[in-house]
Amino acid sequence: MRLVLILGSLTALGPLSVDLYLPALPELTRDFGARASEGQLTLTACLAGLALGQLLAGPLSDRFGRRGPLLVGLVAYCAASLACALAPSIYALVALRLLQGFAGAAGIVIARAVVRDVSSGVAAARLFSALMLVFGVAPVLAPVVGGQLLHVTSWRGLFVTLALIGLPLLLATAFWLEETLPPERRGGGGWLETSRTFRRLVHDRMFVGFALCTGCAFAAMLAYIAGSPFVVQEIYGVSPGLYGVIFGVNSLGLIVCSQLNGALVGRLGLRRLLAVGLVLGASAGSALLAIVLVGGIGLAGILPCFFVVVASLGFVAPNATALALADYPDVAGSASALLGVVHLLLGAAAAPLVGVAGAESAVPMAALMAAFGVAAVAALGLSRGHVVADAEPGPLLSVTEPYSPRRSSGPSP
Repeated sequence: MRLVLILGSLTALGPLSVDLYLPALPELTRDFGARASEGQLTLTACLAGLALGQLLAGPLSDRFGRRGPLLVGLVAYCAASLACALAPSIYALVALRLLQGFAGAAGIVIARAVVRDVSSGVAAARLFSALMLVFGVAPVLAPVVGGQLLHVTSWRGLFVTLALIGLPLLLATAFWLEETLPPERRGGGGWLETSRTFRRLVHDRMFVGFALCTGCAFAAMLAYIAGSPFVVQEIYGVSPGLYGVIFGVNSLGLIVCSQLNGALVGRLGLRRLLAVGLVLGASAGSALLAIVLVGGIGLAGILPCFFVVVASLGFVAPNATALALADYPDVAGSASALLGVVHLLLGAAAAPLVGVAGAESAVPMAALMAAFGVAAVAALGLSRGHVVADAEPGPLLSVTEPYSPRRSSGPSP
């Protein structure tokens, strides 16, 4: 459970960095006298930083072990969060958010690599589902807490809060997370070997297919994250506090579906549950676009669609990630990095497009959610014929079992 809590919290750094300040995004934009699309660039910059940082942290963790790069990244994340609170302009904040995301990427990519170090196949999917119980709490609580904090502080105080969240996570990692990649399993070929590894991954049709599945599904959710503060608050007049509650309820669906996935994956299989999640997300996104174009239904029509798009990720993310990493135990950090880059870059591209019509229309957001949902279903065809490696339960399938890296340093059963 200690491993699950630490790794889940590390993967939650991304959602925390994005979601905590969402209720303050309209206020932040007005404070700098910026346009809605400029305010959303602060979201895009953080996502781009999270993507690019993984390209560095993942290969470094394959070469030097998991703990060292992770600790450096957490220290830099705390410092960058404090710097964001002092940003003098919207473009300075955009640059600092890029650095914040770059530093926070270490936690996300290395947490996935640690899971692959100690399990694979169905066992990995179940462990990823367990992590999403912790990961899912972040988007549930972050906007609610952010909305309430705005009663006593400004958006700058929210970035101080992020720094304060990173500090205990740094201490927990330093004292309680053991090394899962022993020296004999580390790569030593430097950046030339890393480039060869990336080339091997991008030429693997199976890996690319699963990466695009989770990437497009994540981009659909990012379109929701970027657009919903303006749509719900500016168009429908919902308060920041109530918006945080709505956002939290949707995220609760993500938690429920991820735990349901962990319970069902052994019987139904990773690929079947992945397909269920993709079809649900595409259907809800398409329904949302139809509702927005027809008009007249209001929140009663769009809120259920939001809920299903977010909740469906609980079936998509654990299974697509486990399937993508299954064949790459030797370079789990690099494979995890490329996987993260795909879905974060797609999300970063979606965020600013949501605001092309300003804060007066929900059509761009709905169109992007529908398009990415359908694209995610289409991407599953690339991985047709894939056989899951090491599909039997791995050493950490039971999360109540004592954590012992020495047990899992060899190949999974």
